Amino acid sequence: MAYQIAIFFVLEDTWHYFSHRALHWGPLYKAIHKIHHQYSAPFGMAAEYASPIEVMILGFGTVGCPILWCAVTGDLHIFTMYVWIVLRLFQAIDAHSGYEFPWSLHHFLPFWAGADHHDLHHEKFVGNYSSSFRWWDYLLDTEYSPEAIKRRRENKAGGDARKDQ
Repeated sequence: MAYQIAIFFVLEDTWHYFSHRALHWGPLYKAIHKIHHQYSAPFGMAAEYASPIEVMILGFGTVGCPILWCAVTGDLHIFTMYVWIVLRLFQAIDAHSGYEFPWSLHHFLPFWAGADHHDLHHEKFVGNYSSSFRWWDYLLDTEYSPEAIKRRRENKAGGDARKDQ
């Protein structure tokens, strides 16, 4: 069960990153995602505050990944599905809580997104599209944090210095 849930987190995070990033494109943002961003300083239950279309799009990752897993492997117990849904709901509420609790996974897994990561997304409305992990934001240069901004500036300064030579 644990390895399946870990796989579901990775698959859901991938779905969530690309879907969430698409929802920040102008027309989709205005028509679908804007309601979720009415809270710039989110609280736990704001995680579930979204348009029905957004719930279907992003919820597909939560429900669709285990169903896809079952279709491919033929192996999924209903109890695993229940535990997965509960953990995913806790993760979404934690990310929108506005607090980095001492027991938050971010303290144990450095690539876990956590509340600080998602708070910046709600504050600035850009970047930090991942739900659970930071790797898609890091790899596709959409991570928004003081460290990421500094890294971009240093990379740009290094590139500008090479151009001048």
